[in-house]
Amino acid sequence: MSDKRKAGMPIPQPIRPDGAGGVDCGPRDIWRDLENPDLLVPPVTDNGLVPGLVFSFSDAHMQLNHGGWSREVTSRELPAATELAGVNMYLTPGGVRELHWHQQAEWSFMICGSARITAIDAQGRNYIADVHKGDLWYFPPGLPHSIQGLAEGAEFLLVFDDGAFSDLNTLSISDWAAHTPRSVLAANFGVPEGAFAHIPAEQVYIYQAKVPGPISEQQVASPYGSVPLPFSHRLMDQEPLVTSGGTVRIADSSNFRIAKNIAAALVEIKPGAMRELHWHPNADEWQYYLSGQGRMTVFAGNGAARTYNVRAGDVGYVPFAYGHYIQNTGTESIWFLEMFRSDRFADVSLNQWMALTPKALVATNLKVNDELLNALDSVKQPVVKFPAADFAPNTKKE
Repeated sequence: MSDKRKAGMPIPQPIRPDGAGGVDCGPRDIWRDLENPDLLVPPVTDNGLVPGLVFSFSDAHMQLNHGGWSREVTSRELPAATELAGVNMYLTPGGVRELHWHQQAEWSFMICGSARITAIDAQGRNYIADVHKGDLWYFPPGLPHSIQGLAEGAEFLLVFDDGAFSDLNTLSISDWAAHTPRSVLAANFGVPEGAFAHIPAEQVYIYQAKVPGPISEQQVASPYGSVPLPFSHRLMDQEPLVTSGGTVRIADSSNFRIAKNIAAALVEIKPGAMRELHWHPNADEWQYYLSGQGRMTVFAGNGAARTYNVRAGDVGYVPFAYGHYIQNTGTESIWFLEMFRSDRFADVSLNQWMALTPKALVATNLKVNDELLNALDSVKQPVVKFPAADFAPNTKKE
């Protein structure tokens, strides 16, 4: 507290300008209150009880290994998040997330660096590729795969279509071998038992190895060929949807055809802009904030609404069909991912719904005038916009 006073920054108090609330003399975490002003002094439109819908990866347990680290946000950390869970992982140059598979689908976004991924499908067709910053990959449930950091290492986000998922409870090659008699392994592979004299005694998970050589030297030819649909996708090569306040890139089964269980959008919100009032008619929304800071208000119905402050490294969650919007309150663009347990991205715009409804009906329902009715937009796309006072149309491509 004294550090803040020395800096000349006032100590925030849970008091609204109209006098509602009162002084909190402590004990308090002033840093938390400064980072979450809309929790300390909620907007007057917040009301009722809405569960916690934001959790920071900074508060998650770190699993440290030689070769990298991982941390996860699941329904254990964020109980509302029942449909999706996320893992933030880093692999050192040469670090390996060992050969393994899941009961869940795995979707990933490369945050920085580069990695090599390998996989096969049930027909014995294989896939080996290098992925870089901004790229995606997707492994369907049950298909074995691996990830290895290249020369600069790799940090990435993994998302799974089960809120109760834990990356520490997956199915791995070392764990299976450790719990299979060597005589059985020898019979299975047709080699002496001595070939397994040094297998790990437990699951390896992440380990350190040498940086692999060029992908041309590591390609393995399958007698059945390569997989018919690529497991990776260059999201940043997509032409973005450009709106007045930012950009949107959507990756779902329509353009990343292998991704049948998880759909996603990468959204940019410029300073002063907002992701408009909307909801999603097909799934819960799981968010990951890559940069910037803002506020998200979620409307739960029956008079309940709550505002959350979000920043880089946070996970946000919006239950199915809850109305919400996100405002940029900082000085740099917010970049965030919104993900869904679905094969397709879908949203419903409050603006568009009202625009496509008879004006007289909207006017009597909300008691609004023609100024609003004439401003409604019937165009269908995920919209990031500036408030009317700051409206600055931008139709140029990135």
